[in-house]
Amino acid sequence: MTELLEGRVAIVTGAGRGIGRAIATALAAEGARVIVADNGASIGGEDGDPSVAREAAAAIGKNAVAFGDSVASPGVARSLVETAVKNFGGIDILVNNAAILRDAFVFRADPRDWDAVIHNNLSAAFYLINAASAVMREQGKAGRGGSAGYDWGRIVNIVSSAGLYGNLGQAAYASAKAGLFGLTRVTAMDLARAQITANAVAPFARTRVTDIIQPANEAQKTYKERALKIGAEHVAKLVTALSSPAGKSITGQLLGVRGREVFLFGQPRPVAKIEAQPDGAGRLAQDIQARLADKFTDLTTDLEAFNTEPVL
Repeated sequence: MTELLEGRVAIVTGAGRGIGRAIATALAAEGARVIVADNGASIGGEDGDPSVAREAAAAIGKNAVAFGDSVASPGVARSLVETAVKNFGGIDILVNNAAILRDAFVFRADPRDWDAVIHNNLSAAFYLINAASAVMREQGKAGRGGSAGYDWGRIVNIVSSAGLYGNLGQAAYASAKAGLFGLTRVTAMDLARAQITANAVAPFARTRVTDIIQPANEAQKTYKERALKIGAEHVAKLVTALSSPAGKSITGQLLGVRGREVFLFGQPRPVAKIEAQPDGAGRLAQDIQARLADKFTDLTTDLEAFNTEPVL
């Protein structure tokens, strides 16, 4: 490898398996020292097993340290950042990858499952950004970046096409991932002066999520077959690129990666407008239909939108 990240310190959540492990391995291979954070829970967030993080860290080698607690609380998030500082002297890269999944149609969902998914997939990411960015800013002021200034700070949030398109039965998961993109934008704005970047990556790769898909029709069956072909190393390559010195001018962006394809997504902006007339809401609804309907976004799910052969 090129030792592209020599001297950098990274935290990767959900790093014991799948995409997170691939990211942690890739960062370490490029010279970064990595905290492998994973409480080893099931895809639904139950039955934690801290040995998952320990095994992954051992496989990565001497530049990796395991952290086996759930980071879905502010105190544990601070402890995780402190672990990076204590073991490796600082924190330069944060990858928020950990996520759980509890699917149900909105009319059947248990509100407790909603709370758990939002807490784990969105709030935990904020807690870590809050703790890590404060340390990153202080490092910059202390000269960690050398005479040229601190330009090492990188935050990458792993989102999902489900949060962009929506998908049947995934209200909590999609809402958390959509919220995580909003958090990415604000983080990029808040940290721009400190030269700390924040980007969102929507991955398409084989994960525990794709493994448990139970196809309801031929289209979903085909989607699963294609998804199972795509290795997580492609996601890791993009995250490593964003974490590299050359990534310092990329911030506030929403990127997707599917095999060797890398997508830059557009972000919501007005596409048309009309002026409401003073004669009531009924007229306004009619005008919206008559004058804007050709620009409406349809109800295509993310599974349907990306149901094509990936470039491998």
